[in-house]
Amino acid sequence: MLSRSVLRSLTHSSRLFSTSAARQQKVAVLGAGGGIGQPLSLLLKLDPYVTSLSLYDIRGAPGVAADVSHIDTASEVTGYPADKLDEALEGVKVVVIPAGVPRKMTRDDLFNTNASIVRDLAAAIGRVSPEAHILVISNPVNSTVPIVSAVLEKAGVYDPRRVFGVTTLDVVRAARFLSQITGSNPQDTVVPVVGGHSGATIVPLLSQTEQGKSLTGEAYEKLIHRIQFGGDEVVKAKDGAGSATLSMAYAGARFTNALLRGLAGEKGIVTPTFVKSPLFADKGIDFFSSPIELGPNGVEKVHPLGPLSPSEEKLLAACLPDLKKNIEKGKAFVAQS
Repeated sequence: MLSRSVLRSLTHSSRLFSTSAARQQKVAVLGAGGGIGQPLSLLLKLDPYVTSLSLYDIRGAPGVAADVSHIDTASEVTGYPADKLDEALEGVKVVVIPAGVPRKMTRDDLFNTNASIVRDLAAAIGRVSPEAHILVISNPVNSTVPIVSAVLEKAGVYDPRRVFGVTTLDVVRAARFLSQITGSNPQDTVVPVVGGHSGATIVPLLSQTEQGKSLTGEAYEKLIHRIQFGGDEVVKAKDGAGSATLSMAYAGARFTNALLRGLAGEKGIVTPTFVKSPLFADKGIDFFSSPIELGPNGVEKVHPLGPLSPSEEKLLAACLPDLKKNIEKGKAFVAQS
């Protein structure tokens, strides 16, 4: 089990915004006109750590910026059209990327489109703001994070401590879904979710939470499936009109705030995120989501998974081969570009 101090940090990281004194930062959202980008921009306008919000998209960003700029918080908001990407990235400390097409039923369906979009955005970041911290929301995250990393590596500006796949929605879903079963407060229900960010690569560690460790049998299996495939639930409910956008925006804003707090020097910020990781490098898997301590350099420490239950060992065994394929697919895309 993760140490008590790490679990306390995970609990602290489950809040959307901290009330501690903020050291303000310039943040860019690439894809601000989309279904995730618009509510994400709204939430970031409310974040006390954001002093300047730079909104970019191939269409609609200036309008979103004008709308969001009327909110009565101190941060400044500027919108940039399609031909102003470099301007949008100037002086940015954190870049959040929700750009791309939404998922319909499978993440593989959207790989080619989103891979190209993320590759081109990463190249621009590497050119204009090579020291920015990059938060990748665009799916499939298991592949897009390796794409961003490979592009930056090609450009000679890659720092693995500054590239993150936002897997926070899996953590949010796990807390909410488990709390519905146990009657606990979701804010106090901390479930480490590790692995990747799609289907069977998502591994919830229920044995490491007080509320979930006694769950067994059919109830356990149903909960695991719901956490792993919660995105399909939303796609089906939206009847082909889109995927999880509002909950993803919330999760993205929450992770952004956690990173900004870490960058500002706040101690004990620990949350799962998909990063360059040594945990399974011996198996050829060099990206993995696990509890990560965030700090002034971005990734400060990759925490080990801790003891797993037999059921979680099986989930992990199912995760690793699929995750490896997803990572290799992203790397191959850049190599062939």
